[in-house]
Amino acid sequence: MPEILIVEDDKAMTVALSDGFQYEGYSVKLARDGAEGLALASERKFDIIILDVMLPLMSGFDICKQLRSAGNRVPVIMLTARGQEIDKVLGLKIGADDYVTKPFSFMELAARVEAVLRRASNRVETHDVFSFGNVTLDFKRGTASRAGVSIDLSPRELRIMKYFIEHRNEVLPRDQLLNQVWGYESFPLTRTVDTHIAKLRQKIEENPADPRYIVTVHRAGYKFVG
Repeated sequence: MPEILIVEDDKAMTVALSDGFQYEGYSVKLARDGAEGLALASERKFDIIILDVMLPLMSGFDICKQLRSAGNRVPVIMLTARGQEIDKVLGLKIGADDYVTKPFSFMELAARVEAVLRRASNRVETHDVFSFGNVTLDFKRGTASRAGVSIDLSPRELRIMKYFIEHRNEVLPRDQLLNQVWGYESFPLTRTVDTHIAKLRQKIEENPADPRYIVTVHRAGYKFVG
């Protein structure tokens, strides 16, 4: 039974979400303010957190930031107010996995929860060092080598590789890579992703023209199969 933490101060919405997810077979824990939500998320291991942005005592943004800073990778779906696009951008930038805009249907939120949990179950922990083929990446030291020879990967390229490895064998759309790796801090274009992937292939693939590890999925994005 998946465990879900709902951090929401609206009583009516809390009851509706709790009843809905319990009916769907989830074990539900509730928090009515940000401080309580952070305490519960820090002391217990949940499968997913639904986190409102506007909360008493501590905002959803601050909760998500503190969890990620502490190394807590629990999936987070943020609830944002209608029209507050900046909330969506900031939420993704600080590490949220998805967002839903109020008002929303329960079925939409439940579907997003299922999708995020599915992605999380396929996620591969990178630890400090990860190897595939003749390539070794040391994320703690920020270094990389191929066949024992050092290769120069930029911090951005290392972040791309880390995200690929965490989502191994998943098709990753360009927009998702922009959200999670770039965080919209410079509002790059999807073409930026293609440029970085091309450079990465030159460094890690034996034949960049026929890549073995970072493959293109036509009209969908990229997939790491290392």
